Amino acid sequence: MKKLTLFLLVLFALGLGFQACDNSKTYAEMLEEEKDGIKAFIKDSNIVVISQSQFYAQDSMTYDNEYVQLASGVYMHIIRKGYEDENGKLINPNDTVKDGDKVLVRFSEYSILDKKLSLSNLNAAETVDAFRYNYTSSSIAGIFFQGYMLSVYGTAVPAGWLVPLSYVGNGASVKLIVPSKMGQQSAMNYVYPYYYYIQKYQIY
Repeated sequence: MKKLTLFLLVLFALGLGFQACDNSKTYAEMLEEEKDGIKAFIKDSNIVVISQSQFYAQDSMTYDNEYVQLASGVYMHIIRKGYEDENGKLINPNDTVKDGDKVLVRFSEYSILDKKLSLSNLNAAETVDAFRYNYTSSSIAGIFFQGYMLSVYGTAVPAGWLVPLSYVGNGASVKLIVPSKMGQQSAMNYVYPYYYYIQKYQIY
C-alpha cells in the first residue's frame, strides 16, 4: 500500500512538472507574441508606417497618423519638434539635448499586450519624471533621478525614450511604439512592447 501511495505521488509530481513546462514559453515564442501584438496595435490604431527615406524627405517629420520605423525597431510619430511660434515654426532649432543635460518628461505608458494604461504622470501636477542625458562617441544613456519610472522600473531610462532626441529638441512631443529590447527593465525581462505618449521633453 505504501509503495502504491508513493508511486501515485511521484506520478502526480511528474504531471505537475510537465504541466508547468507546457505553460512556459520560449524566448522565440515571446518575441513572436510581441511582434504580433505590435502588428495588431498598428492595425487597430490605423497607423500608417512610412519608410525612413520618406521620413527624411519630409524634413524628419511625420504627419496625420504616420509613424516611421527606425533602425532600432522603435516606431516614432513626431507631434511637435519643439517649442513653436504662432506659425508653427521652431523658436530655437538649436535648442537640443547635450551631454549632461537634465530632461523633464510628461508621459503615459500603455501596455500593448495587456491593452491597458500601466503608468502615467500626465495628471500628477506634483510629479514629473526627470533624467540626466549622457552622451559619448560610443553610447547614449539616460539615468532617472526622480519620478514614477524611477520608482517602478529603476534608474535606467528606456533606450526608446532617447531615440527621438536625435530628431527633436526642447519642448518636443512624440508618440512611440517601443519593442522590449528598447524598453524599461520589466519590458526587457518579460518581452513586452509598450506605447508611449511623451507629452513633453523639457531640456535644461
